[in-house]
Parts: sequence; structure tokens; C-alpha cells
Amino acid sequence: MGSSALNPDRVEAGAPGSDTIAARPTGAGRLPSRTRIVNLVLFAIVAASLLVSLYFVFQTIEAERREREQVRDTAGVLTELNILNRAVLNAETGQRGYMITLDQRYLAPYFAGRDRYRPSLERLRTRISADATPRQMALMDEIENLSEARFAEMQDVVELLDGRESTEARRRVLTDEGQEAMNRLRRSFREIEDIENYLLAEAISETARFEGRVLQMLAGLLVVMIVAIIFGYILITRNIRAESEAAQAAALGEARDQADLLAKELNHRVKNLFAVILAIVQMSGRDRPEAKEVVDRIGERIRALLKAHEVTQGTLERPVASLEALIETTLAPYRSTRQPARLEGPQITLAAQQVTPLGLVLHELTTNAVKYGCWASGGHLDVVWSISGQDVIVEWRENCAGEDEEPARQGFGSMLMTSAARQLRGTIDRQFTKEGARVEIIFPLAD
Repeated sequence: MGSSALNPDRVEAGAPGSDTIAARPTGAGRLPSRTRIVNLVLFAIVAASLLVSLYFVFQTIEAERREREQVRDTAGVLTELNILNRAVLNAETGQRGYMITLDQRYLAPYFAGRDRYRPSLERLRTRISADATPRQMALMDEIENLSEARFAEMQDVVELLDGRESTEARRRVLTDEGQEAMNRLRRSFREIEDIENYLLAEAISETARFEGRVLQMLAGLLVVMIVAIIFGYILITRNIRAESEAAQAAALGEARDQADLLAKELNHRVKNLFAVILAIVQMSGRDRPEAKEVVDRIGERIRALLKAHEVTQGTLERPVASLEALIETTLAPYRSTRQPARLEGPQITLAAQQVTPLGLVLHELTTNAVKYGCWASGGHLDVVWSISGQDVIVEWRENCAGEDEEPARQGFGSMLMTSAARQLRGTIDRQFTKEGARVEIIFPLAD
């Protein structure tokens, strides 16, 4: 990506090593070494932030995998405990029925429970023994011993009944040994269930912690990249101003031309960096289908940031984008006759530092409208903006059947809007009504 031989567009934009740059005088239009160092530092900071974010993404994916494994293991253990408990109860019920009636048909549940409990014990031990604690292994030994003792006692009673020794059989049943064994067996079952539920709760809690860190790191990465773009723009502007003050009329035109080439070069580098980030995120989740939803959400945010950056490109002496162009660009991929939108408002020029946070907010609202809002239910969208004093007011109105209460879960979108409101030095107010979502964005008018 960084070679002009592989990317002809970079040669046209004035990439280092191209014929356009080589034809210029060697002493004019060069950035000072100090500025180049600052640019390298900025890119190093962005790259480091990206690596840290990827590290937390991988940790989150691994935590979710462990959580799914724990859910599977816990469900299997609880299922086997239920089977084992039913086997003991069925056997006991069949034995008691046979003792009362001496009818062989009542022994069917007894024989079924006797044949089922040993395979169930083996499966339970296999599921627990993978990473069992000493207490779990002790409980398994206790369950196995108690089960064997209980079935041995029931077998003795059945044999006594078969031998017509009913009095001795009833005496064996009326002792407290069987009842005590059943109570101890139930306590062991409950303790294993409690241990499994605790392990599952720990896995869920760990996943939640990592997900919270990922959202924080992505928000931090977004802020770092915005700062890097704005600071790079400031550095280039300062370089142009310094050269224009020091150069004569003929050199001034050449300096401006060189500054334009440098701006294009910076633009290419930033876009290449976005492409690298997006490619790394997509490749990281390629072999993990379970991470597809997380990877897709991250990719959508990165594409939104790239779109906002592309809208900011323009001449350096004037503000770089209009509000109407930003809104139309954001809605364009989704807007159609089936998903209509009405745009209305005066011509308003945005400052460069307003475009990126506002573009991210508009992209978030658009994707929500496509997935959950008016465009998902056959409604239509109205976006109206106006000027009130020194403020710009943007009203986002979704017209469809909705719910008049705010969702209980506050996700990345809410965090992004809070951060964007601070960057715009304004406010973002969201309301959920029966007629659809209503969002009001207020920020200062650019000088």
C-alpha cells in the first residue's frame, strides 16, 4: 500500500519518490524535519492505539468463547444431575410400589432407574473431570458411593420381597438409613449445581468486563484518530503560513502548490491507514464466526469515520464541508423510494472539526433507522435543520410506529453521541415516542 509502483494514484497525489516531486527544485517546498518527526509520532500513536484495541478485541472474543463453553458444560452437568436424580426417585418409587402390592409390574421404574444411573454417573464424571476443583471431585465420589449404597439397599429389599420375607423388607425400608442417604445425595446434587452456577456467573462477568474495556478503547481510538487528523491539518497550515511569509511572490505560488501536494499525501496516508485498520479487523474475525457481529459493528464505525474524513477534503483557506452535503452523503447508501427521506434547511458551512463527530452521529442514526427504526418498518424520515441565533439546530424525525420509552441497554451508540456532543460543544437530545425516534442536535455556528 505504501509503494507508488503499486498504487498509481499516489504518484499523482505527490507521493514521495514520484516524478512530480523529483522535478521540483531541491531546496523548495520541503517540510522541516521537525514536522516530519511530529507526523511520525502521530502515526505511531494511532498505530499503538490500534494494537491495544485489537488486543482487547481478542480478549473479548476469547472471553465469549469461554463463556459459551461454560454454558455448555453447566447445561450438561445439570442435565446429568437431573437424570441421575430421576433415576434414583423412579427406582425408589418402583421398589415401594412393589413392596405394597407385590405386583411385578411396579418394578419397571425400579429396573429402568437401576439401568440408567451408572451410565449417567459416568457421563457426569466425564463432564466434571475436565477442569474440576477438588471439592467437585469429592462430591462426585460421595454421589457415586451414596448412589451405589442406595441401589444396593433397594436391591436387598426387592430380593427379600421376592423371597416372601415381607416383614424383614419393611423393617429395612422403615430404618432411617435410606432416608439419610437420600438427603445426603440431594445435598451433594445442590452443591454441585451451586458450583456450576457460580462458574457460569464468573464467565459471564468476565465477558462483560472485557466488552466494557473494548468499548472504552474504541472510543479512545476514535478520539486519537480525530486529534491526529486535526493536528496534521494544523501542521500543514502552519507550514504554508511560514513559507508564504518568507518567500517572494514567485516562490509563494510554488509553496502553495507543494502544500497542496502534501495535503493530498496526508489524505492518502490517512485513507490507507483506515484501510489497514479495516482489513486487520476483518481478518482478525475471519476464522471466528462467533465474533462476526462484534467485527461487523467495529467495521461499520471505521467506515463511518472514513466517510466523514472524505467529506472534509477541500481547499485549505475555507471551511471544508456543507451540512446538506454531509447529510446527503450519509443517507445516500440507504435512501431509495422504499426508504424515503425529506431534507430541508438553509445552506450552512461547517468547520473542519465539526464534520467528523457530526458525521459519526448521523451515520449511527442512519444505521439505527435501517435496522430498527422507520426504514425497517416502512416509514419515512425527515431531517430538518435551521439557524437559531448563533446555533445550528438539526432535527431528526423518524415517522413510524414506535415505543415511547428509551431502551434499557445503553450501547456504543450512546457513548459515541455523548463524546460527539462534547466535541461539537453542543447537545444531543434523543426521545423515543409512539410516532418514532426524535433526535435534536444543537451546536454553535462556525465562524
